[in-house]
Amino acid sequence: MNGSKSNDNLTLCFVMAIIAVNTRLLISGRVDGISRFAAETLKRIVKAHPEHTFYFLFDRKFSDEFIFSSNVKPLVIWPQTRHPLLFRFWFEKRIPIVLKKIKADVFVSPDGFLSLASNVKQLAVIHDLNFEHFPQYLPSHIANYYRRYFPLFAHKASKIATVSAFSKQDICERYRIKEDKIDVVYNGVSTIFTPVTPEVKLQIQKQYSQQTPYFIYAGTLHPRKNIVNLIKAFDRVKTKSLLPHKLLLVGSKMWWTDEMQYAYNEMKHKHDVIFTGLVSDSEMANLMASAEAMVYVSFFEGFGIPVIEAQSCDVPVICSDTTSLAEIAGTSAILVNPSNVEEIAQAMIRALEPQKRTELILNGQKNVLNYSWNKTASFLWESIEKTLHV
Repeated sequence: MNGSKSNDNLTLCFVMAIIAVNTRLLISGRVDGISRFAAETLKRIVKAHPEHTFYFLFDRKFSDEFIFSSNVKPLVIWPQTRHPLLFRFWFEKRIPIVLKKIKADVFVSPDGFLSLASNVKQLAVIHDLNFEHFPQYLPSHIANYYRRYFPLFAHKASKIATVSAFSKQDICERYRIKEDKIDVVYNGVSTIFTPVTPEVKLQIQKQYSQQTPYFIYAGTLHPRKNIVNLIKAFDRVKTKSLLPHKLLLVGSKMWWTDEMQYAYNEMKHKHDVIFTGLVSDSEMANLMASAEAMVYVSFFEGFGIPVIEAQSCDVPVICSDTTSLAEIAGTSAILVNPSNVEEIAQAMIRALEPQKRTELILNGQKNVLNYSWNKTASFLWESIEKTLHV
């Protein structure tokens, strides 16, 4: 080991640790979800711990924006991990060689993938097990790989971190992992998500929603995100009311399906649905803060970052009462059954009522105090230290 051990104080166990990190998902212009977690936590951790050396392991040419501090040493390890066969080659053949060469004390993997062939201590951040519950929403070769290897990763890991108590329980039960092996490390929210002035709202509405108030959904347009029931509920709202509102769907259509297209084609008010595609982080923050309400009715979430992003902007939230969302939102959002289109529609109308809107905003302001990337980074660092001491 590269640190000297003290019997009196375990915090001195690794004075100069070599920490290898799987940073293959840190790709410029594509920071979202798991890569957001990695970027926000790692940039805080490496700056807060200059006594340690961090090797960032990329699978392609990297952007300097991810080299957060002088104690970060980037390494590019080919090939790019674009297929399960390449996943296996990268993690089982290439990574063990690199970990041995740099004499790593620990391997940290923010996307949960580990090296079964390495004896180095490993920390897996397993955000959720959506692929176990909804394998049909992934390409079969990807789903099959995840379902075969993640149980092995979970048992191989020296420690596991996950982003909610729900996910912790899910991992424990499905993979038969002891609870004390798993730390809950909640996600945070970027400081760019703040309320905006009425002038900015009008500007955003003019640019994106034809000068009209709107509901917003933010995230990949994926079947697991329940886009079908969301647009059905919006269509029902428009049919039953005189509301002028639009629905903005902000995110990539990478997972757009025939079922989603059919539901959209069948809408009476499809002209009121606006697809923005991917937008920059700053534009995303302005879009969120300018919305009348955020609707996030996923079937399955390990956390649900858009919930707290919206609440940070003083925007009322409607979200599912399932998986982690009820845990993250608590009583600060309108919770709905994601399978009940009428319930979602009623909640969308209710969120616009002045008294209810004020209540949701105030409760949201209290709720977001529980979450920050500084807290997330601190808790993840504690998990890394525990892994070093295992």
